[in-house]
Amino acid sequence: MKILSRSLIALALLAPIAAHAHKAWLLPSATVISKDQWITVDAAVSNDLFYFNHVPMRTENLSITAPDGSVVAAVNTHTGQYRSVFDLQAVQNGTYRIAIVNNGLFANWEEGGQPKRWRGTAEAFAKEVPADAAKLQVTQAANRMETFVTAGAPDTVALKPSGVGLELLPVTHPNDLYTGETATFKFHIDGAPAADLAVTIIAGGSRYRDQPEEMQLKTNAEGALEIQWPHAGMYWLSASIQDNKATTQPAKARRAGYVATLEVLNP
Repeated sequence: MKILSRSLIALALLAPIAAHAHKAWLLPSATVISKDQWITVDAAVSNDLFYFNHVPMRTENLSITAPDGSVVAAVNTHTGQYRSVFDLQAVQNGTYRIAIVNNGLFANWEEGGQPKRWRGTAEAFAKEVPADAAKLQVTQAANRMETFVTAGAPDTVALKPSGVGLELLPVTHPNDLYTGETATFKFHIDGAPAADLAVTIIAGGSRYRDQPEEMQLKTNAEGALEIQWPHAGMYWLSASIQDNKATTQPAKARRAGYVATLEVLNP
């Protein structure tokens, strides 16, 4: 059986709930840089947005896609009491996609009157979950948390969707966001447009405000929405889906969450 760390549980379970709960995030030291520069990324689950004060985000499922589409490794990775941290050197021109992705199945059942829980791949399910499990419930779960860094001019090779879970398809490039301009994003769920999807956007610095600076938006029939940024700074974008349209057997329920950290600049 697989035992989940607290941060993986947070990413799997907290993403779909209200914006006022714990928030999982990646925070790069910069999002627009020159080639060969370094960036440092913090990863945490926190009570206050972009302040590490709860638990670190584990980086076992960290994936960094380079501008040419290749996967590159983070360096100087360290996990402390409240955050994980890692470095990346942008040796290529273009856009890097930095993501922590957790996909698989969650199962709950009873054994000898005691609750049991399991998480793993669809291939491992038949081997690790009893075929005669009592009160078995299986959920297809896909959660993606990501941010984007561009060295030089932005491009879109690393932004190609996987077709798994809830994903952002940037009509407006995520490193080309400015105050006074309208950004357009599209969302897909398992490769199909995510229509009528509720999307929450919160500006950073909420620790110093009585009320979070929050926008609540919904996608149209094509899964698209438009965003007007009120001011420059870092923003946390979150969306989730829970339904009974699982695409992986033997799951019936489907739960998908998406989180992105975006930087908006002054023109």
